[in-house]
Amino acid sequence: MKKVLKNVSFMFLLLKMCIIFGQEMSTQKRIIIDAGHGGKDSGAIGVNGIQEKDVALNIANAILKLNNELDTPLDIYLTRYTDTLISLSDRTKLAKALKADLFVSLHCNHSDNPNARGVEVYVAGATSKYSDDATWIAFEIQAALNKQLGYESRGVKFSGFQVLRDATDLFPAILLELGFLSNLDEAEHLMEEESLFAVALSILQKLQIN
Repeated sequence: MKKVLKNVSFMFLLLKMCIIFGQEMSTQKRIIIDAGHGGKDSGAIGVNGIQEKDVALNIANAILKLNNELDTPLDIYLTRYTDTLISLSDRTKLAKALKADLFVSLHCNHSDNPNARGVEVYVAGATSKYSDDATWIAFEIQAALNKQLGYESRGVKFSGFQVLRDATDLFPAILLELGFLSNLDEAEHLMEEESLFAVALSILQKLQIN
């Protein structure tokens, strides 16, 4: 991850160029970005004191900001815009009310092993007519974070997380674990604004073309 930190400025510019050149291909889709945790639920606490709820919200806001700068932005909403706690059921209820085409939940990982690192992407364990789309997008985003930013890929996995389970028959839904806050390199990486925007750009780029 230290190599990633050194190269993130270059990657930030490169990713933004890719976004710009890809604008004409974008189509209007309604995407709900779910910033995990919030309020009294801090989520994981990093070895450097960083909190998962803050990382998730910062990346969600970065995605929204970058999207709004596009000539043809996607129709993106957040489940929360501030440090508030939204129940898990209300997150998918909001997405349903907004008639979402895709639900993306942002999180960070934690492990007792300080050397654990990398990105995991989850889709619902139950199958539905949206399973193939969700799995495809999950693989695409994981590959982008690996190739463009150097995150280790830990695989696309199936899970019964409530926000995924509740979305099974409504729309494609994925949950991103964007690095380990228990890993010092990744925790420090996620404290830097430029790094957060690079992660946001990498995700947004794949949302545009899927």
